[in-house]
Amino acid sequence: MVTTTPCVVGSTCHLTGMRMQYATIAISVLALLVSGFTLWLSYLRRGSLRMTRPTVVFFGPDGNEGGISKVFLRTLLYSTGKRGIVLEHLFIRLRRGETQQNFNIWVYGEKDLARGSGLFVGQEGIATNHHFLTPTDVWGYDFAAGDYKLEVFGKVVGKNTTLLLSTIRLSIDAHEAEQLRKADHGIYFDWGPDAGRYQKKIEGRRSKALDPLKLLEVLQEGGALPPPKA
Repeated sequence: MVTTTPCVVGSTCHLTGMRMQYATIAISVLALLVSGFTLWLSYLRRGSLRMTRPTVVFFGPDGNEGGISKVFLRTLLYSTGKRGIVLEHLFIRLRRGETQQNFNIWVYGEKDLARGSGLFVGQEGIATNHHFLTPTDVWGYDFAAGDYKLEVFGKVVGKNTTLLLSTIRLSIDAHEAEQLRKADHGIYFDWGPDAGRYQKKIEGRRSKALDPLKLLEVLQEGGALPPPKA
């Protein structure tokens, strides 16, 4: 017959039992902390606003009649948090040498264009076209020859400062600048993944462009823009 010796106060088995209790409590607290951190990371954390490298960038006029200059780009905006982010405004700043110009009129969309006035950006992201126009008191911006630094800024609801989302460096030579002074010509920068840089191409913009005067009229009224005619 096998017998066991009961533990007495001060014995080694009593100390072992206390250590096991402490270890169990520590493991429970650690599991609770991990669960709370996972909950915050997955559902409560607001996250940050991010954007991918634009696949295409355009400099040029926003219509055949000239007057309004714009920068166009296509990119994916996304949030690093599960809750998502409300984007209040998006604008770009174009620098060349010691000069700079803000393109603060923001229009986005695929076919049905709308004035940017708040956009919810979730974790899955939104890939679309973004059009940035010069202010109404700036006409005929000259895309002169030189090295350009294009900065994309976003203003998130609840934040007091704007966020620098992307910086893109581009260049225009003297011959390209001369062609861009034609009323219906713009320059495209298409990203080449193999070359690791943007490939340039100048094209004329004709029937698919929107009338710039009608565009400004619609934007001032805060309405949506009709799709361009083919």
